[in-house]
Amino acid sequence: MLLTLQSFHCGMVRNKALYRGFVVLYTFIAEIITFARPSANVMIQVKIINQSGHELPAYETIGAAGMDLKANLLAPVTLQPLERTLIPTGLFIELPMGYEAQIRPRSGLAIKRGLTLLNTPGTIDCDYRGEIKIIMVNLSNEPQTIADGERIAQMVVARYERVTWEHVEMLSETVRGEGGFGHTGS
Repeated sequence: MLLTLQSFHCGMVRNKALYRGFVVLYTFIAEIITFARPSANVMIQVKIINQSGHELPAYETIGAAGMDLKANLLAPVTLQPLERTLIPTGLFIELPMGYEAQIRPRSGLAIKRGLTLLNTPGTIDCDYRGEIKIIMVNLSNEPQTIADGERIAQMVVARYERVTWEHVEMLSETVRGEGGFGHTGS
């Protein structure tokens, strides 16, 4: 649209009324497109049961995509190097149809302590009703202890689309083709 507006500007400067009309129409269409786009301010309702005794997950900043999940432990858990375990959160959720919760590692735990998550991002489907548990692993060379209430993962709620398969004999060709696993260089 901007290219079209610039073309009109160059060729239609003499007809200012037509030019102004085009600018008004362009602005109106841009506002409709902006209004139709999903807004970052739109919140969806998610049912939650909290058996942890900790506060509900919350966005820490206005631009945060994820909410921190906390460990729900009766006693601290120590992970030896390369050991993995399942850490409970005490949270149970009911997502609306068409949404998933993605469980992701926290970058601070990874860089400072070598703690990360396996199976990431983990997916919590909208029809799952069990407790959210986090598969943690210690990739450091030292034992790492996880305490009750410690922030151990992030949860991002995201919309998803379902597909139907169309069986074909050939796929369309692209410049990339079958290139993968680092084919664009280091």
